[in-house]
Amino acid sequence: MKKIIVFAISILYVFSLVGCGEPKNNEVKKTIEGNMKTYCEMEDGTWNCNDIAYKYRLEIKGRMPNAVCDSVFVYLSNIENISFEQAWKASGLSSHMADYFDVDDAVLVEMNNE
Repeated sequence: MKKIIVFAISILYVFSLVGCGEPKNNEVKKTIEGNMKTYCEMEDGTWNCNDIAYKYRLEIKGRMPNAVCDSVFVYLSNIENISFEQAWKASGLSSHMADYFDVDDAVLVEMNNE
């Protein structure tokens, strides 16, 4: 019975790291369970999600039109600056495909209200 439990825990641990898709020659510093996606901070200072490396982790805070509280969007990005308007539109709230980021440019990993 103990062997089965140890095996099950081992499998769960392996699956928890799958979202990182870590490069072979770069070590994972920390795995983060975002409320949208799981992602990893790498030892070299980059970020990784679904086998794509990103240079930046951006926390973008602001208030959407007619909202009663602020929203915070966390993006992993190869774009140095993303405006709040770009962030909320690309989060899935825009009906225009042109407002969304290409997955190689940026990915939304967390979204919260304050």
